Amino acid sequence: MRKARCGKVLGWRWRDNPLRRRSDVLEAWIVLASWTLATVVAACAGLLGAQLSERAAERDRAGREPVSAVLVRILPGGAPDTVSGVRYDRALAIVRWRDANGTGRTGTMEVTPTARAGSGVRAWSDGHGRLLHKPVGPAEATTRAVLAGTGAGLAAGLTALAGGRLVRLRVQRRATEAWGAAWERIDGRWGHTAG
Repeated sequence: MRKARCGKVLGWRWRDNPLRRRSDVLEAWIVLASWTLATVVAACAGLLGAQLSERAAERDRAGREPVSAVLVRILPGGAPDTVSGVRYDRALAIVRWRDANGTGRTGTMEVTPTARAGSGVRAWSDGHGRLLHKPVGPAEATTRAVLAGTGAGLAAGLTALAGGRLVRLRVQRRATEAWGAAWERIDGRWGHTAG
């Protein structure tokens, strides 16, 4: 005996069918609209997120200027972590430099643990005498922009799809209620009620 194959028929809500209800057509339009909206919103949010991330990286780079500093001394604490045994590749050190006005400044920054007192290091200042971390490089800025754009696009697209799903569930609930009311009318005409 042959086994019957049941499969999904693509686009069945769009085809002319005597069993098709208005709610089926409405659901099809909701699905189409929500996917279209999700695609457009995700693309726009992704581009906006990437642009905002790039602008933040540019502002970060613009607010920093490189200065030549001299390492005064490395602060204690460069020993391996007692719990994990990991030795860190950076150590804190006190450095001295001159700002744009020629004023001598001192501050704390990260250096390699092999650096020695008196050696020259490159530091980054904000122009007001404060040391800042190294600005983001072009490759890291691009990676951050891609990740920010992807995250924003996914979040916006999934939000649009979730909204479409909620609308579709509401339409399905109303269709089920209408189907139940129609069944009650027909069942009442037959003179008995179904359990």
